[in-house]
Amino acid sequence: MSNANEKRLAGEAAIRYVEDGAIVGVGTGSTVAYFIDALADLKDRIQGAVSSSEQSTAQLKRLGIPVLDLNATGPLTLYVDGADECDSHKRLIKGGGAALTREKIVAEASEKFVCIIDSSKQVNLLGKFPLPIEVIPMARSLIGREIVKRGGNPVWRDGVVTDNGNWIIDVHGWQIADPVGLENDLNQIPGIVTVGLFARRPADVVLVGDKVM
Repeated sequence: MSNANEKRLAGEAAIRYVEDGAIVGVGTGSTVAYFIDALADLKDRIQGAVSSSEQSTAQLKRLGIPVLDLNATGPLTLYVDGADECDSHKRLIKGGGAALTREKIVAEASEKFVCIIDSSKQVNLLGKFPLPIEVIPMARSLIGREIVKRGGNPVWRDGVVTDNGNWIIDVHGWQIADPVGLENDLNQIPGIVTVGLFARRPADVVLVGDKVM
């Protein structure tokens, strides 16, 4: 089965977790785009969506799905998003699309996080996909030095500015045996806004195509 077909199946399968009257947290990326398309068929049954990126916001509005402010909605029952890597414990690397900060905020605000992926994203050990880290621009070099101390190879994603006005460093060369520990460690470095490890708060359900992992 092609990756594109698995992505479509995963996006459509996630619809079964959407409850009538819900406000749905919506992530970012090619797999999520299929979910948003499918969600349009239910738009009269939900209150609306909280979006994690300008890209998803534009798609939701184009399909007539109301986009709501997380500050006004309070806790969400459901968040649906993709991932760049997923291990057997449902811990993730995210941020290939540079929307990791808003994605992590919406995930934290949600009771259930359903992650939708194709089988190419499944790994035994996180880290082959370079770990994205959103940083305050003035701290880029400081954070780069701290990453080198920890055995990583930091590469500035030149030319990319996040929806929050920050920069992205992609860390190559890490095999992440303790994702929670590394996430907690990196969160202490001044200037790091968000680490693309979703380990302290992993996914609750992972759909690989239309199959539950």
